[in-house]
Amino acid sequence: MSPTPATQADLDSIAGRLGRVPRGVVGIAHRCACGRPDVVETAPRLPDGTPFPTTYYLVDPIAAGAISTLEASGLMREMTERIETDAELAAAYRRAHEDLLRRRAALGDADVPEIAGISCGGMPTRVKCLHALVGHALAAGPGVNPIGDETLGRLAADGGWPATCPHTPADA
Repeated sequence: MSPTPATQADLDSIAGRLGRVPRGVVGIAHRCACGRPDVVETAPRLPDGTPFPTTYYLVDPIAAGAISTLEASGLMREMTERIETDAELAAAYRRAHEDLLRRRAALGDADVPEIAGISCGGMPTRVKCLHALVGHALAAGPGVNPIGDETLGRLAADGGWPATCPHTPADA
């Protein structure tokens, strides 16, 4: 999947969702069912010079809230334990880490040595931020980030995001 350019309407929508002006947006990496941006692709260095390793930033507050609930349940610890004991899962997670590094390199991260080799979410050895892993899974598509995919599956199984979109196209 390839990001699409962000329009001013997209940036306004994101600002409304975040409660602040978005920084370093390169494009829209994923949209919810109504077409509203829910994941942005972000530059490896923000305009103020800050290194920013989170290439795919989840901007949907409903998704973020649902994921925070999963994180609070201890899910990240359980997933990290599985990565430590399941060689197949660990290999797939390492490939997802490498995919993220390749995608960020395409954005020009050579000038950001502070984040060299760092992708996001604790990758490749632990699970630290499900928000970032879901952002990558949505941007890359199914089958690339196993932890992000699993988290999306759990959200949908709970009958929540992204199974339903509470927005109408007019809200987008």
